Amino acid sequence: MADITSLAVWAGDRRSGFLARQPRNEYVFAYSPDAGADAQVSLTMPVRLESWVSRDLHPVFQMNLPEGALLEAIRRAIAKVVGEDDLSVLRVTGGNQVGRNRFSLPGDESPHIAETPESLDELLAYPDTRELFHELVARYALRSGISGVQPKVLLEASQRGALTSSGYIVKSWGTDYPCLAANEYFCMTAVKRAGLPTPGFFLSDNGGLFIMRRFDITSGGTPIGFEDMCSLQALGTAQKYSGSYERVAKSISDFVSGDRLMEARERFFAALVLSVMLRNGDAHLKNFGVLYAKPGDTVELAPVYDVVTTTAYILKDVPALTLAGTKKWWPRKVLERFAVAHLSLPVKKASETFSRTSEAVMETRETIPAYISDHPEFREIGERMMGQWEQGVRGLTDAASRI
Repeated sequence: MADITSLAVWAGDRRSGFLARQPRNEYVFAYSPDAGADAQVSLTMPVRLESWVSRDLHPVFQMNLPEGALLEAIRRAIAKVVGEDDLSVLRVTGGNQVGRNRFSLPGDESPHIAETPESLDELLAYPDTRELFHELVARYALRSGISGVQPKVLLEASQRGALTSSGYIVKSWGTDYPCLAANEYFCMTAVKRAGLPTPGFFLSDNGGLFIMRRFDITSGGTPIGFEDMCSLQALGTAQKYSGSYERVAKSISDFVSGDRLMEARERFFAALVLSVMLRNGDAHLKNFGVLYAKPGDTVELAPVYDVVTTTAYILKDVPALTLAGTKKWWPRKVLERFAVAHLSLPVKKASETFSRTSEAVMETRETIPAYISDHPEFREIGERMMGQWEQGVRGLTDAASRI
């Protein structure tokens, strides 16, 4: 079957306009003549009469295209029926995207997908999580508009005693990254213990699944605008490792509302320090973003998400983006200069951040041996993580690192 060449684009519950691929493979997005400010699809693409033309799919529409195993599963499922190009993938995943934007065929009245909620308690307690995840992929892959190489799906789930369901992201791992769910759980626990905002997150009883509550949907089910740094910097997903942390700091200054700016800078700096301490080499452009109810409303930094100790698998891994022109685990003095020069943070605030984050990391580290005792399959990865964390904290707290 021929690939899809055009889609209707919705922002929240409003039809914003139409996205089309031209014969010479340019992508064109045009707002509907009656589109108002609420129909704006990106902070970087205001409503206007002139079309938005891009050689590649516009970054805000690329933002949620699945990657890796999930993308391959979707393409295998739809290739013979719908097509396998980017617009075809957006068509089948378009009713359940991260952020405000949704996609449908031009003649459809609504892009929404009705779901029967899963039980969060049963997902966490299911004994064979590998079998469960395969079932979840089969059930939800075609309605999971979410990026990332790690296998994951979007679904609705309810907790025991709750009157309503909520949106969740369920992650597993491939053979190259054993015990990645537990790895992420302990990293996110350190982030939370350091006082940074995080979505609610859970680890299944047998360590096979990491489940995180979606932060782009209100408690009432209304989608919230979300854009990652690739979208805000007009970069495609393939360029997520090509930027710098200085440029991320500039984007925060450019897009975050003034009354939230200093808080956002402090949070971003703490997240960067934690990435160095935890040896997270995957803090790329798609793992930082902003939230807003709708364009024109308050814009704030999104909670911290997707943090893992990558050196537990790639011993000589380096940071995802450059700082001071280099990709290495920087000493404290480099991070302090960055905090002052690019985030306008006082030296005292930076010093407090190092103290708070190092305590959080080491306190979380102390909980890993007990988990290893109950889950011996995590021993190798857990012990590597503990060693890497100790090295990361020591590198930013020893007196020699300040010289």
